[in-house]
Order: sequence, then structure tokens, then C-alpha cells
Amino acid sequence: MKTSYRSGVLVALASLLFMLMANDAMAGTAGTEFSTVWSLLTGWVEGLLGRIIAIVFVIVGLVAGVVRGSIMGFVLGIASGVGLFAAPTIITNIVTATI
Repeated sequence: MKTSYRSGVLVALASLLFMLMANDAMAGTAGTEFSTVWSLLTGWVEGLLGRIIAIVFVIVGLVAGVVRGSIMGFVLGIASGVGLFAAPTIITNIVTATI
């Protein structure tokens, strides 16, 4: 019983030591490191590639709807295409929202 208590104390002391040695973490407001990646991905999604993916969603949904005998596959394909096209705008509005 004494060894488990001692090991618990040692773990707590080691954790405290590591927390004291940690550097401060500051959140950045500029985010310029990833702006080129964001621009690239947004360009893909809102550009020709995004339109091609959206139409593929619709076609696959239409085929799935025909195979299953239900319109829900087509509806899901349309919803996926619209969601893909609108995702960058929605993400931008969520991240830059102020209270």
C-alpha cells in the first residue's frame, strides 16, 4: 500500500515539474501560415473541381435512388453537393463571428 502511495506522489510531482517547465502558448490572430492552404482548398471547392464533385454526388445519389427505389439518394446527393459548395462560406462565417 505504501508503494502505490509513493508512486502516486512521484507521478504528481513529475506532472507538476513538467507543467512548470512548459512554455507559454499564445493563440495567434493572424494565421498567415495557413492562408495559402486555405486559399488553395477554397479555390478547389468553389471552383471547377468542387462543381465536378458536386455533380458526381448528384449522379451517385440518383443512381442509388433508382437502385433502392427511393428519392432519398437523390436528395442526399443534392444536399451533399450544396453542402460542399457552401462549406467554405459557412466555416468562414463561424470562425470570424463575433458575439
